[in-house]
Amino acid sequence: MKILLIITIIAGGLMADTQYNELSKEEEHVIVRKGTERPWSGDLLNNKKTGTYICARCNAPLYSSADKFDSHCGWPSYDDEIKGAVNRQTDADGRRTEILCANCGGHLGHVFLGEGFTAKNTRHCVNSLSMNFIEDGQPLPPILGDKSSDAAANTGVAIFAGGCFWGVEYLLEKQPGVIDVVSGYTGGHKDNPTYREVCGHSTGHVEAVKVTFDPQKATYESLARFFFEIHDPTQVDRQGPDIGEQYRSVVFYENEAQKQVAQKLIDKLKEKGYKIATKLQPATTFWVAEDYHQDYYDKKGTQPYCHAYTRRF
Repeated sequence: MKILLIITIIAGGLMADTQYNELSKEEEHVIVRKGTERPWSGDLLNNKKTGTYICARCNAPLYSSADKFDSHCGWPSYDDEIKGAVNRQTDADGRRTEILCANCGGHLGHVFLGEGFTAKNTRHCVNSLSMNFIEDGQPLPPILGDKSSDAAANTGVAIFAGGCFWGVEYLLEKQPGVIDVVSGYTGGHKDNPTYREVCGHSTGHVEAVKVTFDPQKATYESLARFFFEIHDPTQVDRQGPDIGEQYRSVVFYENEAQKQVAQKLIDKLKEKGYKIATKLQPATTFWVAEDYHQDYYDKKGTQPYCHAYTRRF
């Protein structure tokens, strides 16, 4: 496990005193001195698990496993970054575009456009040494040297299921403080479920979304409130025209505090006369859904058909 210490780093001509993770010589060569690891050598190149890739130096979330793809280039590749996580600048060679951690300025690699690997037509070519991986279900570590605060801040995670994940994802992505929203499956017993299997009612999973947010700009309670107002929490095993157990309403809590917040909101709605069907369940492994489900409405340029905001609090 990496330890923390106070260090002074000179990188890119700028000096900054801050608290970061201790780096190995190999990591320092890449992250601070802008070196490149040997192709095909990175530990994260063939990682197929679902989770979040974070900066090895400051722990800032950088990439979601939902955006990872195999470009056969020898380094981990992603066709998108977590919103606001990565900065771009012209490389020292004057030709390529360098990508850096937006929080600490650590070197990640380079970004290339127009290659046609995915529909987004973008390839972030990232050194494994620049990142650590946090599997779904594990807490994200605090961000070190967070520029948005005098103190290090945690990113929060919330998991909600409220019918078709397309609409829930679309509306939650628009909320202030939300960093990333990923559609997926959770709550069941089948590893690596497919959409067809979930629809076939053989997995026990529901369609859900995993929300990563900045606690300085949004609270878990504010997002949970919004969740209860963008779907009908009184419907059982359905949401609008979508019928089936995979569309049931569930809050998957990461800890006791989240459970208490969700229960408080449910109690308030019951006091208002709502017959709430929403269940509370502890979070388990979140399986990222197929690529074509991610950012579905943004790709189509249309609006959700069974999710809309209704004030309930």
